[in-house]
Amino acid sequence: MSRENLARWHAYMEGGGDPAALADLLAEDAVFHSPVVHTPQVGKPVVMAYLLAASQTLGNDSFHYVRELVDGEEMMLEFVTVMDGITVNGVDIIRWNDAGKIIDFKVMIRPLKAINKVWEMMAAELERARA
Repeated sequence: MSRENLARWHAYMEGGGDPAALADLLAEDAVFHSPVVHTPQVGKPVVMAYLLAASQTLGNDSFHYVRELVDGEEMMLEFVTVMDGITVNGVDIIRWNDAGKIIDFKVMIRPLKAINKVWEMMAAELERARA
């Protein structure tokens, strides 16, 4: 199932961040760990909001995965993207449940100027989504 889950994630990313596709991937009790928000974000609606905002900000034409590590239902996907001229290097750490739904999603980003840029652009995108 792990390679199938990975393929489903890639299909979502390549599909341009379709909310219906993301909703199909997430468990109701999913948890999101942001690189800039201290507390875990719990529940499908809030996790969807963060991941949809991320697909709008990080998921530009330069976004691509450069390394994938898969161990059962756990994956680490290293990515690179460019945001406003700043190269962002990050890792998505994803855990799936037995039903093939994402239950835990953690994003880690480097360097510091990339974290600051992600924080700035994600905050703006989340605010737009709330309006």
